[in-house]
Amino acid sequence: MNIKNFKYDKVGLDRFFGSLEAKIMDYLWEVESEQPIKSVQQHLEKDKPINFNTVMTVMKRLVNKGVLVKRTEGRISLFRPVQTKAAFVEEQSKKLTENLLDEFGGVVINHMLDAMETIDQELLAKLEDKIQELKKDQS
Repeated sequence: MNIKNFKYDKVGLDRFFGSLEAKIMDYLWEVESEQPIKSVQQHLEKDKPINFNTVMTVMKRLVNKGVLVKRTEGRISLFRPVQTKAAFVEEQSKKLTENLLDEFGGVVINHMLDAMETIDQELLAKLEDKIQELKKDQS
């Protein structure tokens, strides 16, 4: 799935989704089961009142974006995420990184390394292993 609008000025899922979309996805990932629109609306209403039709429209939009799957059981539509939250974040961060590298090259890597104030030794070991692996492949 390809999320087209990455928002640098936001945090968390709001970087990939609109605010309501992010709340819906967070809830569906949290419950880990198919949910009808009414259940999602009731959960969201704990924070503030929200119209059923608004939730339905946004969930249908998420289906069209390929983030949710809809299944009909009788007269009830049930929705679930296409992938886990971890898989979604992994896929999107990989695409973002690839796009940045394609467009800006090595300067991106330099900025990523500069941004690390302290480095996790396990992460550093993985990075060193990856560099060695890439060197072997090019030999």
